[in-house]
Amino acid sequence: MKPIRKAVFPVAGMGTRFLPATKVMPKELFPIVDRPLLQYAVDEALEAGIEQMIFVNGRGKGMIEDHFDMAYELEHTMAERSKDRSVLEGTRLRPGDCVFVRQQEPLGLGHAIWCARDIIGDEPFAIFLPDEFMVGSPSCMTQMVKAYEKLGGNIVCALEIPMEATPSYGVIDPGYRDGPITEVKGLVEKPPAGTAPSNLILPGRYILQPEVMRILETQATGAGGEIQLTDAMAQMIGQQPFHGMTFDGKRYDCGSKAGFVEANLALALAHPEMGAEMRATVEKLLAE
Repeated sequence: MKPIRKAVFPVAGMGTRFLPATKVMPKELFPIVDRPLLQYAVDEALEAGIEQMIFVNGRGKGMIEDHFDMAYELEHTMAERSKDRSVLEGTRLRPGDCVFVRQQEPLGLGHAIWCARDIIGDEPFAIFLPDEFMVGSPSCMTQMVKAYEKLGGNIVCALEIPMEATPSYGVIDPGYRDGPITEVKGLVEKPPAGTAPSNLILPGRYILQPEVMRILETQATGAGGEIQLTDAMAQMIGQQPFHGMTFDGKRYDCGSKAGFVEANLALALAHPEMGAEMRATVEKLLAE
């Protein structure tokens, strides 16, 4: 069984739900307290032992590449003034471990993943959707890698949500269950209301075998007129082991404004330096 050494981060989206803030600033660099959303995902990958980060980027989002590059003036000035530069750890990956490819057209998540095919080669790989913010210890991907080492094949993160919310997500058709592990018998992308096979959705973390790239090569458009990763994964079921793993932790949907604010509030309240102050502020606001 090959280890999981590579991860793909599809970050080419335009972030239209956050306009005008995303006119210049990529939503993936929005801060959760004091760290960009994308940085949390990269830290999660590093904790899981992943070595190479592959960012599928788009036009006008060069700030993402700059974030993981050297900031010479900043670092030089901080060093001269004896300021702690440890806060920048994680933003400087080893040469060659930070790869950028371009998705020229917004043709869907499946197309974005396929853009990284030549870098993935014949290795299994992880996928992170950065606006799905996972908080837990061990991290979500660390839990998934451990499951992969036992089960092999393909592992997707699974999350239970209210049934009425399923039309917005990829949904698992479940088989047997063993603790946090669920056999995946099928996948449905954004099923119409009342037709979902379960309330287990795919919240943005995957470990997939490289064969998915060959399926995506000729994948037809699906829901929303886009090339859907869920449709390609569904074709692998029955050909390879396929399981869902329920994450032991907390998930915040930072693709929505409410989820983004909730994530900031939750982490601010838990912050060792500002938690008490933030709690007093929230209580004051609620009392007004």
